[in-house]
Amino acid sequence: MLSIKEIKEKLEQSTGLETWITELEQDERIGARKLWTSWKRKQQQLLVERQAHEEKVAFDRSYCSEDKSLVAGVDEAGRGPLAGPVVTAAVILRNDTKELIGLDDSKQVSRTKRNELAIAIKQNAIAYSIHFQTVEKIDQLNIYEATKQSMTEAVLNLEEKPNVVLVDAMKLPIDIETHSIIKGDAKSLAIAAASILAKTARDEYMDQLHEQYPMYLFNKHAGYGTKLHVEMIEKYGPTQHHRKTFEPIKSILRMR
Repeated sequence: MLSIKEIKEKLEQSTGLETWITELEQDERIGARKLWTSWKRKQQQLLVERQAHEEKVAFDRSYCSEDKSLVAGVDEAGRGPLAGPVVTAAVILRNDTKELIGLDDSKQVSRTKRNELAIAIKQNAIAYSIHFQTVEKIDQLNIYEATKQSMTEAVLNLEEKPNVVLVDAMKLPIDIETHSIIKGDAKSLAIAAASILAKTARDEYMDQLHEQYPMYLFNKHAGYGTKLHVEMIEKYGPTQHHRKTFEPIKSILRMR
């Protein structure tokens, strides 16, 4: 009979097809039962992730007229914050995306997981592009138009021209077949990949901004309008990185 330590080591390497797996199912030892239950739960989660992955891949390919068609996914991060840029990304993934199983909308995964996924996405992308839209442009144009222009730039800056572009809830003025997908980051693998790249790039930018302006704690709230952030704006005043056309900054500036 295998020891608990041996069972743990073997389960970590298991594919689920080994004959001893059946024997483990009958093991009545408490330690063995816990390991078995934990392993089964993990396998079920992996199955769910694989199925979700295949559905996202199929969704993207459904917009292709040919097997060799290139699909670009486009998404943004930072439309809502009071400070910092809006960041957009465009990504064309390779056909073989097994290494990206578990990839989901950036809001659904932890920051640590997002950073790991960002590395994997860049390694498995035919091409990707990230664009930072400045606070000045946001205040000049409005957030919707600024985001649309940034997304357009992200697509046009791709080293490979896609055959079709899938965008999360936005229509772009480009001469490429484009589809606006509501909740696209939950349906499309390419859009989810773009979501991850945009979010991780923006978080890194806001961390750097925190080094310049530590009193605002940009590394905690990433520029969003939390109670703490608003209190810091009221105390220290807006910086050049705050969006002057956004409330409550607009009202705070009027009162000064």
